Formats: sequence, structure tokens, C-alpha cells
Amino acid sequence: MSEDLPPSGAARDEAADDVRVTDADAWATACNEDLQAEKDRRRAQYGTPPGSAAEELRKLVDTVAEKLSGARSPLLGAVAGPAAQQVVRQVVQQAKDAVEPVIERNPDVFDHLAAAGNELLAAYRSAVQAQERRWTGRDARDDPRDQDERRDGGDDAGPGERIDLD
Repeated sequence: MSEDLPPSGAARDEAADDVRVTDADAWATACNEDLQAEKDRRRAQYGTPPGSAAEELRKLVDTVAEKLSGARSPLLGAVAGPAAQQVVRQVVQQAKDAVEPVIERNPDVFDHLAAAGNELLAAYRSAVQAQERRWTGRDARDDPRDQDERRDGGDDAGPGERIDLD
């Protein structure tokens, strides 16, 4: 018979909270599953995405180190071959030892530097494109010099100055 009675106000609120938490968890779970499925699909289609800037720098340092350590120096010839290779390996290892702690302590710095570099590149690209439009388009709305020439009543022969010889 107690099951037939509606729950009290506090019990009703707790039941509503349980439903909300369950719904929120179900939504979060479904979103995570969809996100993971999308990541898997993209990874299958495009390959492994690039890592963070710090990881990419670490890969670059490792690759350069391998190339320098394994390369034979044609400048030194056969005279200093093994000794020169040992010196190159030692220098490469010292460079890696110097770079690795910086990468480990400040991985976010490299991400910020990469983002700043992208922003600078976008600003440069915008400036160059605007300049190219002015050079190639010579539209009166874009170039105030063209408006000045038309006000002077000049003939559109060129950007030169009109000289009165009388």
C-alpha cells in the first residue's frame, strides 16, 4: 500500500536528480562513443594525425640525429672516418640531451609557438594578397591614388605627374 502513495517532496527531488544524472551520463557516454568512432574513421581514412608541437619537435630531433650519425662525411674522407663519426655522434647526443629537458618541461610552449607562427603566416598571407590585388586589379575603389587622378582630370595614361611647360 505504501507503493501506491506518491513520494514526498524530498523523495521526488531525489528521484528527479537520479533521472537527470542518468540522462547526462547517457548523453556524455553517447557523445564519447560518437567522438571515438569519428576519430577511428578519420584515422583509417587519413592516417595518424600529427602530435603536439613538442612531440613533432622530438621526432624531428631524433630523425636529424639518426641522419647525422649514420651519414658518412665526404669532407673528411677516409682519413678521419671513424673518429669523425664518433665526434658527430657525441655532438648529436649532447644536442638531444640539451633539447629533451626543455621539451619535457614546457610542452605547451611549443604548441603556443606553433599557433603564433600560424597566426603570423596568416597575417603575412593576407597582407601579400591585398598588395597583389592592388598591383593587378587597379580598382578605383581599392586604390585612393586612382581617385586623385580622376579628380585632377588627368588622362589615364599612367601614374606620372602632369607638367605644364608654358
